[in-house]
Parts: sequence; C-alpha cells; structure tokens
Amino acid sequence: MQLLDGKKTSEDIKQEIAAEVQQMKNNGEKVPHLAAVIVGTNGASLTYVGSKVRSCEQIGFESTLVSLPETITEVELLAKIKELNEDDNLDGYIVQLPLPKHIDEQKILMAIDPDKDVDGFHPANFGKMALEMETFLPATPFGIMQLLERYKVETAGKHTVVIGRSHIVGRPMSILMSRKGYPGDSTVTLTHSRTKNIEEFTRNADIIITALGVPNYLKADMVKDGVVVIDVGITRVEDASHPKGYVITGDVDFDEVSKKSSFITPVPGGVGPMTIAMLLKNTLLARKLRCAKNN
Repeated sequence: MQLLDGKKTSEDIKQEIAAEVQQMKNNGEKVPHLAAVIVGTNGASLTYVGSKVRSCEQIGFESTLVSLPETITEVELLAKIKELNEDDNLDGYIVQLPLPKHIDEQKILMAIDPDKDVDGFHPANFGKMALEMETFLPATPFGIMQLLERYKVETAGKHTVVIGRSHIVGRPMSILMSRKGYPGDSTVTLTHSRTKNIEEFTRNADIIITALGVPNYLKADMVKDGVVVIDVGITRVEDASHPKGYVITGDVDFDEVSKKSSFITPVPGGVGPMTIAMLLKNTLLARKLRCAKNN
C-alpha cells in the first residue's frame, strides 16, 4: 500500500510555481494576482481563505482579501463582482462559499468573468472541461488528477466509481476520469445517495473516489484487493480523548480499507492540501492566458 501524500505533492507544486513566478519577476513581468471574496464571518471559510492568502505570499503571488459584511445585499455583492471583473490588475478571484442565505449563489457564480474564474465553477469553464478544451478545472478534482499523475497510478481502461454527484467534486470528477488521455480513459460509474446496492459497484471498482461527507462510510468489505482509494470526505467527529475535542475523519474506514488498497489518500493530508495548490496553478494559467490575449 502506498500513501498518496497530498501534503508533500502540494509543496512540490508550490515550489514549481514559485520558481516560475521568480522567472517572471526576473523578466520584469507582472506576477499573478489572486483575490478572495469572503462574506460574513464563517469560521471554516475564514480559515480556508486565510490559508489561500498565506499560500499566495509563500510563492510570490500578489493577493487581495475582500471582506464583506454578512448584511451585504445581493445587488451590492453583484456590484463588487462587476468591479473585480473590470479590475485589470487582477488575474483571478474566488468567492468563498457558502454565502448568506439571502444571496443566490448561482446568480453570483454566473456573474464572475469566466476568464477570472479560477475556481472553475462557471458554466462556460465547466462546458470547456467536458469538451476537453483548455480551461480552469475545479480545484479539488484537478488536485486528484495531479495526485494520480504524479504517483503514476494507471487509469486507462480501469473502472472508476465516484461516490457523490456534487458540482464541486463528484460530477466534474466523473467527467475528468472519462476524458481522453492520462489520467483518464477510465470507465466511470457515478453513484450517489439514491444509488441502490452501492457495494455492488464499489466491489468491482479499480479506483474509488468518494466525496460524501459521511465519516467511515467506505468499509473494507465494500472494496476489492488492490483498489485505489481517493477520500475527499472531511468531517469533524467529536472525540473527548483528543486535545481538540474532535478528530478530522474522511469517508473511508482508513485502518481497514488501507490493508486492501494499492494506493490511498490519508485524511487529513491527502486531497485537502492539493485543492489550494491547484487554485494557485489556475491563477498562474489565468495570468498566462491574459498575457497571450493582450499580446
């Protein structure tokens, strides 16, 4: 069994990006500039955004944090989005989800300029991904593809089972794994909460990607020997014996499933760190595409 170490891989990718940014500086070119929009004071969102800003500083990007009050109206937020779309100094930005209930998330995501949508959520970019055109891939699926590639996990002709159909992970993952080329060329089954007898699919899977958010859902009797397991789940589970009072748990019963796996991601330290690294990779691509457009 080999661990797919997202922590180490993400650091490798950050170093590669940092070297490229240094080269840009040496050539007198503008470095990539990423902005993050956060509405309100959601604890988890503040943590995520904080780590994104720190990562930008680490690799030499410019970064801007746009903090807006929870009481902001949808009209005011759309005006801010328009401002960011028109800001020529900005290469890409993200709007941290979830947004307050009085704001239509879909409307906000639709308003983002697809050329600055480094989260890869805009329908224009989602469509390009499905059509195998160059675009920004959603960060978490992109991170999983990088892990598979860098650990040389064979995907062609393999049966991949994706558990979960969210627009952020499950659905894009099913598209990416079935695309031509490596990593891809898989036969994909997309399963979800309404799938009956899910273990019939998972037991036949060569690769399982689970993004359910149900702690320890995938058990050893649901997988075959030699399976590749990617665990996207991340849930806080109360644990009085732990100093923090909780532990971070994935969708996979790691201790048991790892005994049957050829490759497996840990939680934490697997897919999570890759997500931020891919956001930075998308921002670098946005900078390059803007340069090409302006020349």
